[in-house]
Amino acid sequence: MKITMIGTGYVGLVSGACFADFGHDVVCVDKVAEKIQAIESGRMPIFEPGLDQLVANNASAGRLTFTTDLAAGVKGADAIFIAVGTPSRRGDGHADLSYVYAAAREIAESLDGPTVIVTKSTVPVGTGDEVERIVKEVRPDLDIQVVSNPEFLREGAAIGDFKRPDRVVVGTTGNERAIAVMAQVYRPLNLNQAPVMFTGRRTAELIKYAANAFLATKITFINEMADLCEAVGAEVQEVSRGIGLDNRIGSKFLHAGPGYGGSCFPKDTLALVKTGQDYDTPIRIVETVVQVNDLRKRAMGRKIVKALGGDARGKKVALLGLTFKPNTDDMRDAPSLAIVQALEDAGAKITAYDPEGMDVAAPMMPSVTMTRDAYEAAAGADALVLVTEWDIFRALDLKRLAGSMTTPLLIDLRNIYPSAEAEEAGFSLIRVGGKGVTAE
Repeated sequence: MKITMIGTGYVGLVSGACFADFGHDVVCVDKVAEKIQAIESGRMPIFEPGLDQLVANNASAGRLTFTTDLAAGVKGADAIFIAVGTPSRRGDGHADLSYVYAAAREIAESLDGPTVIVTKSTVPVGTGDEVERIVKEVRPDLDIQVVSNPEFLREGAAIGDFKRPDRVVVGTTGNERAIAVMAQVYRPLNLNQAPVMFTGRRTAELIKYAANAFLATKITFINEMADLCEAVGAEVQEVSRGIGLDNRIGSKFLHAGPGYGGSCFPKDTLALVKTGQDYDTPIRIVETVVQVNDLRKRAMGRKIVKALGGDARGKKVALLGLTFKPNTDDMRDAPSLAIVQALEDAGAKITAYDPEGMDVAAPMMPSVTMTRDAYEAAAGADALVLVTEWDIFRALDLKRLAGSMTTPLLIDLRNIYPSAEAEEAGFSLIRVGGKGVTAE
């Protein structure tokens, strides 16, 4: 099959490369010529483990090509995926659908035959109806079916998620041709017995938002339990394990930390809240989740200042990890942004190290000194803060770190290090949702 992917951002590039790896003929389209040139020369616009090699392999095999010419890219396509950005709109928090609608119009103007247009971007309920209206207005002469196919990719594990998904959701209006085309698109997954769920288009659009909102709620719930644990003298990691062993709850997304960030959860929870308000069915739980998470990120900065004795002015704080999660260079809504702002407001001097995110982070936090590794960041620091749980931070030489610092204070916002290990290395340890240790 010929598949065209409109947009070579996170979703579009990963999806296009994986479809090509399945054996489909894929054309990726993007208006930014510099991005296309960079991809063709082997430089990926995002960091995703294994993506550069996957793109190179399929490009060399001739199954994956790139262009800035949308009209040429969509000609003869069996399915055209819209994978453009839907950022939160300034002022009201609604998803900005201008890129989606512009892509739909341009696609329709360029078509030379019937096709299926697939919305891969995360969009509010009813977006498919408007896309359908646009394409029928532009090309009433063609049989163009509009389908919703939300993505469920985790940054840092996206290729595996695409090839071995928990489920594939396809929302249609019941048109048999659209269903047949989408079944053929995902036929390579039959071997993995991945469930492909066909449902109504509006239902599919809502499934994506509901899934992300539920996961964000789990994260926020355990973060609030962590605060309660600190107040009553309990251990949040044991609480998490104790409730996660219940199959009705499950253990995933029950790890206390500095709050969620990234490209999906903050944007999607806010968009779902706005959708509920628009339809006069407010979603109070998600509204609270959004508010609590926003407050938590800033609260982590105050937690660090408190650990410094309530006065951070002139003190050096070293941050390990800046991206919102490991295995990505994504800084969108990363907790580190709020933490840095709170520390700078308190007068602290900040050094930082992140394996992949420093180039992206540097313009966002120009006063922060980026370093070559964790040990350089910690040298002479009054506090060392573990913000993102990259693998390389899981087995650091704690004695070396403590010995290089002005004050051996470790604030572990991801609860990676056991109290006994930190104590043996000479650290005073502050954890999330549990007791720390005080060095002698």
